[in-house]
Amino acid sequence: MSANVVERLYKDFNDLRDFLQNNNGAELFDIVDENFPKALLLAAASHFEKRLSEAVQDFAKEITTDDHPLVSLIKAKAVERQYHTWFQWDKQNANAFFSLFGSSFKEYAENAVGQDDTLNDSIRAFLEIGRERNPLVHEDFADFQMSKTSEEIYERYRSATVFVDWFPRAIREFSSTDGQPAA
Repeated sequence: MSANVVERLYKDFNDLRDFLQNNNGAELFDIVDENFPKALLLAAASHFEKRLSEAVQDFAKEITTDDHPLVSLIKAKAVERQYHTWFQWDKQNANAFFSLFGSSFKEYAENAVGQDDTLNDSIRAFLEIGRERNPLVHEDFADFQMSKTSEEIYERYRSATVFVDWFPRAIREFSSTDGQPAA
């Protein structure tokens, strides 16, 4: 699998950091090291927003057609400028998000998460990224002090990717099995 933009950004930052450390760039290193976690956090959060928004729209297209009026409604009223309302960022679970797809899917997803510690941890990492993104973009970005290092943010990004990869498969599996566990 090729590296996505977040992984490339993280690699490029580490390359730059190594270069500055090896070439007497201590002053620049401090500037980069202070600001990179903010950029990485925003990159991860926006990457997840794009992927989940596309997953919802793609699913709607699959169960209808590309030009079906329902697809337009979903895009206009459920996706555009709505992503951050999908989640209760201060919670430790994605139940609010799951409930947007109906009580049966919520139960299905909760059962899946309850049986998979990795997925549960992934959801927590995903919500943490979203929770930390909000004050970063709504407060003074330039003066905002990050509590996490770029390594910690990248670790959470990698963990959160499990959930973002899982959701499109889960909604399709649920739909194809009428909410019954696959045999």
